[in-house]
Amino acid sequence: MLVINNLDHFYKESHTLWNIDFSINQGSCTCLMGRNGVGKTTLLKCIMGLESIANGEIKFNDKEFSSLPAEQRARNKIGYVPQGRDVFSQLTVEENLMTGLQAREDKAKTLPPLIFELFPVLQEMLNRRGGDLSGGQQQQLAIGRALALEPDLLILDEPTEGIQPNVVSEIGDIINKLNKELGLTVLLVEQKLPFAKKVATDFSIMERGEMVATGNMNELNDDLINRYLKV
Repeated sequence: MLVINNLDHFYKESHTLWNIDFSINQGSCTCLMGRNGVGKTTLLKCIMGLESIANGEIKFNDKEFSSLPAEQRARNKIGYVPQGRDVFSQLTVEENLMTGLQAREDKAKTLPPLIFELFPVLQEMLNRRGGDLSGGQQQQLAIGRALALEPDLLILDEPTEGIQPNVVSEIGDIINKLNKELGLTVLLVEQKLPFAKKVATDFSIMERGEMVATGNMNELNDDLINRYLKV
């Protein structure tokens, strides 16, 4: 579904991503892992067209993406929830959700019912401003906004960051439902190992801008954890 070959990225004079080869299969839930500052978020931004690449190619559903602007990538049904959520604080919950429709190729004007099935609290708060929600509610809103696109691939950058434990568990259950029951392909960056093991079928580990290990989640052993994940 998503295939990246020989990708390089520079930030000013710094070589931040080195010869990245990375792929995810349709129907999988892949967790991109690694310590802080190794390039995980940068790689997601390259996939979404928010950062330009120096070399390499990005293909999604056999379509070359490397030269497409960000809005065109969203139109090809990639939903993206950035780190920090980026909820529009002055817009209502409903208005935030409606912005997710703007990238749809079919120009749909109605929100998918699935959003409110997964997040009933959002329906109760449609007229509340995004900035007045709790961190957990904002994360649910950000995921709901991405689902308004009815994506083929959902990308989540640290969905549990700054979220209270009970909502973390709910988000894990929702990711499992989206992936395992509804067949949505998911790519997430996650630091919490128990959460990653709960939701992910596969893992890829980055270290200093390079991809150093990949495999099924049950292959994530203590040696890899101690070498690349422990702080």
